[in-house]
Amino acid sequence: MKKSEINIRDPFILFEDGVYYLYGTRAADFGRGTAGFDVYRSSDLEDYSDPIQCFDSEKYGMNREVNWAPEVHKYKGAYYMLATFTRECGLRGTYILKADSPEGPFAPHSDGAVTPDEWECLDGTLYVENGTPYIVFCHEHTQIIDGTICYMPLTDDLKAAAGEPVTLFCGSEPDYVKDKTPGNHFVTDGPFMYKTSEGELLMLWSTFPEGEYAECLVRFEGGSIKNKYEHLPPLIDDDGGHGMIFRGAHGLYLTYHTPNASGYERPVIIGIEDTGDCIKLK
Repeated sequence: MKKSEINIRDPFILFEDGVYYLYGTRAADFGRGTAGFDVYRSSDLEDYSDPIQCFDSEKYGMNREVNWAPEVHKYKGAYYMLATFTRECGLRGTYILKADSPEGPFAPHSDGAVTPDEWECLDGTLYVENGTPYIVFCHEHTQIIDGTICYMPLTDDLKAAAGEPVTLFCGSEPDYVKDKTPGNHFVTDGPFMYKTSEGELLMLWSTFPEGEYAECLVRFEGGSIKNKYEHLPPLIDDDGGHGMIFRGAHGLYLTYHTPNASGYERPVIIGIEDTGDCIKLK
């Protein structure tokens, strides 16, 4: 099938041994009650296999409501999927699943959600710094009004949190968010970490700065998530977001979904350039 036929949100691509593995949120009703995730195989980023179910959330009693934002990282010889589900208490959280192959089948690995128990969270991503694994995630605006992006260390086996969460910033913080009226909801979602060829640490994330979904960018000083940061101008500001960066056979790419409207979402893949101190669209 063609890329234009794939209706998913939150696309994530793993490239290994000449094969692109595309994951995402099944887009029906914004990913609610969709019973898991699929993977699509491709050799050229244009033609894809039919969807291959890689996780069955119904099988594990995890199809309580949302099945959101699967992303797969190779870590210590295995494949780990971070994805958001509704917990038994009714709050959302990011769980970690594991498989021996990018195609799955994935099975629960962490002891429930690894995000804080009393928080409503989503969109956890894996980031490793100086050998320590971290989860970077969002504390949802649905609970705290002004959503935030946070990070937290994980145990080396990725089964649980290994420390307290650290809040980086809130959705209303960037200068390009013009309407900062108290009480307005400010969305944060889709963090993804990328280190440039010169060791600069960047974070993609998404929000609605002027009412349109946008792919935003943060740069940290000294290549560490623990250092000061600056908000850079958005990369995409016309109803596209929740993206990630991957290196393919012919260079570096950004993928994200657009439009942000249920039933119409499609993965977009565009070439980008690593300039050493940042990235830019080609």
